[in-house]
Amino acid sequence: MPHVGFIGLGLMGKPMAKNLLKAGFSLVVHSRSDGPVRELVDAGAMRADSPREVAAHATRLVTMLPDSAQVAEVLEGPAGVFTGLQPNTILIDMSSIAPATARRLGVEAASRGAAMLDAPVSGGEIGAVQGTLSIMVGGDRKAFDEVTPMLQAMGSAERLVYLGESGAGQVCKLCNQMVLGGTIAVVGEAFALARKNGVDPARVREALLGGFAQSRVLEVHGERMLRGNYVPGFRTELFAKDLRNVVAATAESATPAPVTAVVHQLVMALIAQQRGQRDYSELGKLMFELAGLE
Repeated sequence: MPHVGFIGLGLMGKPMAKNLLKAGFSLVVHSRSDGPVRELVDAGAMRADSPREVAAHATRLVTMLPDSAQVAEVLEGPAGVFTGLQPNTILIDMSSIAPATARRLGVEAASRGAAMLDAPVSGGEIGAVQGTLSIMVGGDRKAFDEVTPMLQAMGSAERLVYLGESGAGQVCKLCNQMVLGGTIAVVGEAFALARKNGVDPARVREALLGGFAQSRVLEVHGERMLRGNYVPGFRTELFAKDLRNVVAATAESATPAPVTAVVHQLVMALIAQQRGQRDYSELGKLMFELAGLE
């Protein structure tokens, strides 16, 4: 079994890397912060001091980073992955980045004899810890088939979907974020309506979960709103980044998205209020505040 490289051991990346170790993969890790690296080394991984060093040891390589700029730097920088790339390497970027960036980096990887998959995820920190992430994959089909066991170690086999050519995974992730944002906002509005009319929103949620309005957002984020628990599983600032990518993608493809445009502005209001470090379900709390509720 070839070594697997993992770059980016943040809130999501660290438990994902741990699940690869648990599944028996030999891991080489690198991250900006030393603490998670030490934790993975103690669990059996090997340390690398740069992305180039990861690439020199691993022909299967995962990146899990905050945004397009960081992914480009890790791959194309002076000590980046591309400077140490081995022949027939498969790169799996599991970050949420712009589809255009994913396509460009895929072309660059192919020119160097490697295959690159864009494989963003959904499921938050809970899914990363439990190994139940939904994984949306674009890129070379043969490469996808080859690394499927790795992906299944980090996500649910039933929620692992191959979508097509390079960039398709990132487009799917943007669609995912559009649905999440709209649903979180409208759940907050519904709970605000219930409260303004003296109806217990917890009972409203219970009733809605039994009908066509049921969803994971209503189940998980609805409970967060009821409890006032906005400790991040996924930070608002990262959701704002995803929505910026949505805005760019809809503009590039002339796709009207008026509902998402409103959600984007509401999320930007949270950022302006210095609430970017909170969980993105705080969008529901903003709906309460707009209704004059605490």
